[in-house]
Amino acid sequence: MARVLIVGCGCRGTTLARAFPEHAIRGTTRSSDRAAELEAAGIEAAVADPDRLATLVPALDGVTVVCWLMGSAASSPGVHGDRLQTLMEHLVDTPVRGFVYEGAGSVDRALLEQGAQIVRVASETWRMRCEVVSADPADRQAWLDAMKEAVERTMSAFAA
Repeated sequence: MARVLIVGCGCRGTTLARAFPEHAIRGTTRSSDRAAELEAAGIEAAVADPDRLATLVPALDGVTVVCWLMGSAASSPGVHGDRLQTLMEHLVDTPVRGFVYEGAGSVDRALLEQGAQIVRVASETWRMRCEVVSADPADRQAWLDAMKEAVERTMSAFAA
């Protein structure tokens, strides 16, 4: 069993969490009110803000794979830029072995491309297994299938 951290565990994140009943899922929310909803859904809740990485770092404890579901975080451009870059650099010194980036959504396409490039460079630089998922979140089933496959590939890469 692996622990997966879903950063941005809203509706799509909760759906993704349900796709992995055999794993421990931790999900982040910016709202302490929402944390109870996550817990009720069987997700270990962590109140953290991806714009403030110091709040996110404790949630990395014991995590194997991070899913960065920020494709619709239009009010937080840094999560596809400097915040993401800093996080990727920090992950080198954690137990995290894989990273799945949501590379599609309602955020400006240029920001999503910037984030995808940061993830790809980090993967090459630190030999971390990373995936960029470009499935449109508006197509819920295609998105879920693509995310699930990316997480599974990421986990299988270091399980062998």
